[in-house]
Amino acid sequence: MTGRIAEPTASPSQHEAFGEARWPMATAVVTAMALTILLPDDLRLAPRWVLPAVEGLLLLALIAGDPGRIDRRSTVLRTMSIALVGVLAFSAVWSTIQLIDDILQGGKETASATSLLRSGGTVWASTVLAFSLLYFELDSGGAAARAHHMPRTPALAFPQQLSPELASVGWRPRYVDYLYLALTNATAFSPTDVMPLAPWAKIAMGVQSLVSLLILGLVVARAVNVLA
Repeated sequence: MTGRIAEPTASPSQHEAFGEARWPMATAVVTAMALTILLPDDLRLAPRWVLPAVEGLLLLALIAGDPGRIDRRSTVLRTMSIALVGVLAFSAVWSTIQLIDDILQGGKETASATSLLRSGGTVWASTVLAFSLLYFELDSGGAAARAHHMPRTPALAFPQQLSPELASVGWRPRYVDYLYLALTNATAFSPTDVMPLAPWAKIAMGVQSLVSLLILGLVVARAVNVLA
């Protein structure tokens, strides 16, 4: 690897081609909303339909303001995107805290192996989706900014940026790249092929690793104890 970040170049007429389709991000948000609804009452931040309703309204506003491909740079849309990701991330962390408290206190949601694994798996999947969207929204100014220009010093360095010969012309990270980052960080508890460069990226990946370690470690330990 060269260790040098490549800066893709493109003429103004090419900018639109780099915009990412909205549906992968929207699918992730809808999936996170469904997981919130499936959570037990004790593990949710608000009543069953409150957060999904707020997230759904924000998502619809984003789609209406920038339909099709994500390439419209707007302060209002950017604010709504960050608000949506913030709600998802805060909800996921809240559910994690409640799950850990339930496990330590021997609550009803973790009293049986079935409910424990179901609740733990739902919370873990919610955190993976929330952090994938967090990386997707904050890296290099967000998807709309990346569609027009990739900085020489991004917050997250992907293999295609560290080794430009591996990338196609005008390569940009897509949502699937951030989903893969969140998934591997949640299972390896450390960076794999994507390196955090900015302080916020290091903090976010560190928090996600810790959250995932707590969920998986305590759920497995509690499951063994319940089944024993």
